[in-house]
Amino acid sequence: MATVFPGRYTAAAEGGFVIFLIGMRLNRPWKVHRWLPVFMAMGPMLARLSRDRSLGLLGYRVLPGLRTVTVLQYWRSFEDLERFARSKEEPHLAAWRRFNRSVGNGGDVGIWHETFQVTPGAYECIYVNMPRYGLAAATAHVPVARRGQSAARRIGVTADDRPAERP
Repeated sequence: MATVFPGRYTAAAEGGFVIFLIGMRLNRPWKVHRWLPVFMAMGPMLARLSRDRSLGLLGYRVLPGLRTVTVLQYWRSFEDLERFARSKEEPHLAAWRRFNRSVGNGGDVGIWHETFQVTPGAYECIYVNMPRYGLAAATAHVPVARRGQSAARRIGVTADDRPAERP
């Protein structure tokens, strides 16, 4: 079981980073032969990225749904993400080609991604009585006082450091 950190914590990322959301949707769930290979392709990519931190993945979390699966990823930079996606030596490009050959525009399986480039200091988060989670699990997990008591202070829009309600 994960260790719960009592109190208020936040993440402290050094410099900027990238949030990458990628997912798939089962448009025709009964067509297992179409979506299962797509689903199975993500595991080897995440395993590869987890084994070699120099590739730039800081951390990830899989978020399952009824007809969708989303993977929330934190990357060191867009350049690292792009390099991994386009590399002939890494598993992504081959998986992308297989998807285009076997599924293409057929509509049985949907895939999507969204990429957000976060500039240094342009983020805020708080974790109260939680294990290390999200950005704090991917970067540094620090007491909230280190970055500011209020969300507005942590995201850099005010010098006021009073929380909305005293903890």
